[in-house]
Amino acid sequence: MNDRYDVVIAGAGPAGAQCARDLVARGYDVVVLETEAEAEFPRQSNKSTAGTFPSMMAAFGIPDDVVMQFTDSVVLESPMEHYVREQSGAVLEFADFKRFLVNDGRDDGAEYRFDARVTAPIMEGGEIVGVTYNGDEEVYGDIVIDATGPSAPLAKKLGVVDLKRENHAIGIEYEFEGIDIDRPGFADLRDAMMLRLDHEIAPGGYSWIFHTGEDTAKVGLCYIQNGSHDQYSRDDFTIDDYLSHWLETDPRFQDAERIEGKQHRGSAHIQAPGALHTDRFMAIGDTVPSLDPLWGEGINKCMQSGRAAAATADSCLKYDSVEPTAENLEVYETLWHRDVAPNAKSRLLMTQLLYLAPNDRYDRLMQDLQRLDDDTLAEANKGDPLAIARLLELEDAPLLARFAKQQLDLDLGSLLSIGR
Repeated sequence: MNDRYDVVIAGAGPAGAQCARDLVARGYDVVVLETEAEAEFPRQSNKSTAGTFPSMMAAFGIPDDVVMQFTDSVVLESPMEHYVREQSGAVLEFADFKRFLVNDGRDDGAEYRFDARVTAPIMEGGEIVGVTYNGDEEVYGDIVIDATGPSAPLAKKLGVVDLKRENHAIGIEYEFEGIDIDRPGFADLRDAMMLRLDHEIAPGGYSWIFHTGEDTAKVGLCYIQNGSHDQYSRDDFTIDDYLSHWLETDPRFQDAERIEGKQHRGSAHIQAPGALHTDRFMAIGDTVPSLDPLWGEGINKCMQSGRAAAATADSCLKYDSVEPTAENLEVYETLWHRDVAPNAKSRLLMTQLLYLAPNDRYDRLMQDLQRLDDDTLAEANKGDPLAIARLLELEDAPLLARFAKQQLDLDLGSLLSIGR
């Protein structure tokens, strides 16, 4: 078995598999190491709600046969209101989607090793030159890429990422049949992806219903374990309890039944990223902290980061005289901030402020969105300060003051931890 490659990738999720696709298309020798067994892939890592939009499908050549349901609209719900935006999308069968990425890369020459748990970097002269997996197995590459998600065994040991517990988001999702998709008194969710802001269901987060055809849908919730969650959460409730509570109290689920084997759990970190690379190394996908779990369309962000890393690796590997040093891999950070997460700071602040707002403010937000043009929401999603300002009201002064205090406390906490 070969133990030397141009690029070694840890993780066969959307980021890692897309990076491999792009690299083998350029003619490089690539190996992808994946923890799960091939026969079960992707069982444990099948974590995404898998909502996406035509831009992702077209940009990465994703076939229609991995789509469960094409959708026509995005619906935002609050406890008493809702807002509908006409926007084409697709709900993917995430397992089929991930297997397509693997098989497509394999067809072009990428090597995949399943049952291969990456444990540590191999260092020489202060630089990573390979990885160990399954205890004592070794593989070497000119460039190593960590696409393992929040576990980040390589990025953490190299000091590239510093994932904070207070920024840890967790999620759970089931697939159901028997859902009342067009229930009187609620928005029509036929051919729609719905996101709900409601602290009774997801304190400091959001919940969702993604229609997957007839009376079936993906149903789940996610929240960040930070101050907003602490303010609105119940001491005796786990994330499973919140999902059960929603299922028991929302009449749309009165006759719903879980589809066997369709349960997904996942996690990510919602914080501004630090470094994304070092000598001979890049971190991609959910290994890098996310910035915008509500609006960010995570699949596309992972795919974009994989593509940016592949382009960066190519910029070094195609020239014999160019070493993949941190300085020469700097282009990855430029591409990431330009294409994957533009206006990262303002979008992160918008996300944090959104989750801090009380339920009655969510109701007013839905009313505001109905009177504003669709461009306001789109531009606010991109982090435009003027668009974000148009979503605020004079009555938000106490909320903004509380938000400012929360940010100050976080900044002081960071300084104190550095001082220790």
